[in-house]
Amino acid sequence: MLIFRVGLVGEVRVGEWTRLGELDGPAGFLTVRGHRYRYPDGREDTWDILVGGATVAVVAVTEDEQVVLARQYRPGPGKVLMELPGGNADGDEPVEVAAARELLEETGYEAATLEVVMQTFLASYASHRRHAVLARGCRRVAEPDPGDGEFVETVLIPVGEFVRHVLGGQLTDADIAFTGLTAAGYLKPTV
Repeated sequence: MLIFRVGLVGEVRVGEWTRLGELDGPAGFLTVRGHRYRYPDGREDTWDILVGGATVAVVAVTEDEQVVLARQYRPGPGKVLMELPGGNADGDEPVEVAAARELLEETGYEAATLEVVMQTFLASYASHRRHAVLARGCRRVAEPDPGDGEFVETVLIPVGEFVRHVLGGQLTDADIAFTGLTAAGYLKPTV
C-alpha cells in the first residue's frame, strides 16, 4: 500500500484514546429523544431517536488521482481509521460550504469543484441527513486546523487502493465512499 502522510497537527500524534469510564445516556455530542408511538394494533412504545442536522462526508480526489483521507480515532469502532473528511454543517450552513470547510480544517486541502452526489438518513432511528460530496482537483493549500478534540493526520492513497480500503470494511462511511467513487466514474453501477 502506498501511503503519503502529511500535515501532522503540532506534536500530537493520532492514536488510541484511553476510555476513562461510561455514562448512561448522551454526554453532549449526540441528542437522543424518546418518541412515544401508538402502533396500528393499539399498543404503545417509546423509541430512541438520534436527533441532528446535516452532516457531510467528502470523497476528495487530487488531480493525480489520490484520495485525501483523515486518519483519526473513532470511538464507536474503538480504533484509528482512515476516514473521509467531514462533519456537521453549522446551523443553516449550505452543505457545499460545510464540505469545503471540513476538508480544509481536517486536511489542509481545497477542492477545485464540489458536488453533492447523494443525501440519505444516518439510520432508520435518526433524523440526521447525511450528504456525500465529491471534491475534485484537490490541492494542499494550508496546514490542517482541526477543532478541539480532533486529532487528525492527513493521508493520501491512490484511488485503486482506496477502493480496496473501502471493501476491507475499515471505513465508517462506506456508502458515501462508493457513491463518490461512482459519481467520479471510478466505479460503474450495475442496474
